[in-house]
Amino acid sequence: MNRMHMFGYALAIAFCGTQAGAQELTGTLKNIKETGAITLGFRDSSIPFSYLDDNQKPVGFAMDICYKIVDAVKKELKLDKLEVKLNPVTSSTRIPLLANGTIDLECGSTTNNADRQKQIAFTNTHFLTASRFVSKKASKIGSIDDLKGKSVVSTSGTTNIKQLNEANAARNLGINIIPAKDHAEAFLMVETDRAVAFVMDDILLASLVAGSKEPAAYIISTDAFSKPEPYGIMLRKDDPAFKKVVDGATAALYQSTEGPKLYEKWFQQKIPPRGLNLNVPLGPELKNEFAKPSDSPDPDSYKAM
Repeated sequence: MNRMHMFGYALAIAFCGTQAGAQELTGTLKNIKETGAITLGFRDSSIPFSYLDDNQKPVGFAMDICYKIVDAVKKELKLDKLEVKLNPVTSSTRIPLLANGTIDLECGSTTNNADRQKQIAFTNTHFLTASRFVSKKASKIGSIDDLKGKSVVSTSGTTNIKQLNEANAARNLGINIIPAKDHAEAFLMVETDRAVAFVMDDILLASLVAGSKEPAAYIISTDAFSKPEPYGIMLRKDDPAFKKVVDGATAALYQSTEGPKLYEKWFQQKIPPRGLNLNVPLGPELKNEFAKPSDSPDPDSYKAM
């Protein structure tokens, strides 16, 4: 009886150990382990963060960061191989597709703010931008007040269109605000004179101007709708185990010599598919952020040392 009792006890211990091991993984990590796949959400025209090259393959600064995260997840889960699935997203669909489990990471140019952090989470900031507008030089529009009574476009579902609406109401400008489905469509409206200006993050405007038929015809405003704003890779909220892996991977990248080199690759060298050079140096605020990575949504926390 004693021997049977001990055998039963040993069996119970082994079972509990197996149960504990199975319970270690939760949320996104558990799902990735079970399916052997991770899904990245990408944008098709957010140059140089996430966009399609000549072969319709998603490339960009944010995509490269996401692949570093994939490597870290693969290592964390001790997987020999990990399938990477790619799913297109827009400004309007990115948060719903992340929340419902269609994608695991959103690799793009999404502003990290307090409102969004109520719905989803962000990893460490990979870029700082400000909301400005692009217009044709011939339009002679120098300030936000010069937009009074005119048609202005911004991309649907973005922070920028919200800021435009707020400025329109606060300053009583009477602007006709046109929502576009994506950045490419919005810029086309300015190109074809259906709108006098396009309100968006300055770096995205710079990339659209650089890639246009006549870059010299456009000007980006010095007047801004916002303070410097952080971009981050999005992931699901309330998933601390996955966030720990993602934060660890991004912090390690930014703090290494590889971080600034990756930035230089996309912002200070010719990029596919047309060999454009955005020529945007790594600023002191972002340099400080890379040295001390943070997922803060507060613009005031990003100051050069």
